[in-house]
Amino acid sequence: MEQTSLTALARQQLENAHGKNGRSAYTVYGGQQRVLRQTLIALAGGQTLEEHENPGEATVHVLNGEVRLAAGDSSWTGSAGDLLVVPDTRHTLEALEDAVVLLTVAKRG
Repeated sequence: MEQTSLTALARQQLENAHGKNGRSAYTVYGGQQRVLRQTLIALAGGQTLEEHENPGEATVHVLNGEVRLAAGDSSWTGSAGDLLVVPDTRHTLEALEDAVVLLTVAKRG
């Protein structure tokens, strides 16, 4: 069994984001050979993950801060503790303030 402290990892990745281009990511579980992938993403306030496709069923669990998930004319705001279901369409994710999320994706075959 493996155990990961998401709190410690979130703190580390947010520090990395501030030291780089405003974003940092770390795959907590999964990868190319697995269906399920969990990636911790840290974004400095004001940073946006530009519009992109949904690679499969996905959720965004907000660990810290506040984010806006937008798809077309719809948007959803989430703060620490919220779980957002990623729409099955092109979408963006914007950090309204420094934020860390756990993206969980079950990739399509």
